[in-house]
Amino acid sequence: MSTRAQEAPDPQRELEARTARLRVADVVGNLMEFWGFKRGMGRVWALCYTSPKALSAADIGAELQMSAGAVSMTLAELTKWGVVRRSWVPGDRRDFYEAETSVWKLVSRVVRERELTLVREAKESFVAADRALQLAAQGGTPEEKKRRAFERDRIGQLRSIAETGESLLSALVAGEAISAAPLAVLGAATALYEDVTRRRRR
Repeated sequence: MSTRAQEAPDPQRELEARTARLRVADVVGNLMEFWGFKRGMGRVWALCYTSPKALSAADIGAELQMSAGAVSMTLAELTKWGVVRRSWVPGDRRDFYEAETSVWKLVSRVVRERELTLVREAKESFVAADRALQLAAQGGTPEEKKRRAFERDRIGQLRSIAETGESLLSALVAGEAISAAPLAVLGAATALYEDVTRRRRR
């Protein structure tokens, strides 16, 4: 048997390997879709991540059976998020792509630019609403002041949750150890609030 014949890839093993790669790509795609991203973004990133070499857009399209336009748009989005980067192969004019291999860097960036921003915006909205209700209570009737106080109390609870979320997410992004203390304090405060509310209703 010749050396070339011995080195020839076995079609069955190649098929099994491709099936495994596509299974991983689909799982990551489903996870990305659950987090609010496009499924194709997860599939393309997973394929690049599991590849030992940089892939061209044509390579990606052929492996995932995606159109050239879909691959181009997906790569542009992934590049924008910084989770895929361009690379070049000497002697080849095409663009090639490699995945960011630090999964933690990927997750922390998404949390920082999306979840953390959203929580901070929510906190600012709660603060603004509280100020507006405080002004609305000035000069009002006793009943109106009572209603405003109730509304501010409830909004204060939401603000506390937002502040706790901001603290935890900030620590997560910074790579700091996350303490359960804020959650414990929030839980105790919520329990106390609910207990007082029940007593008032009796």
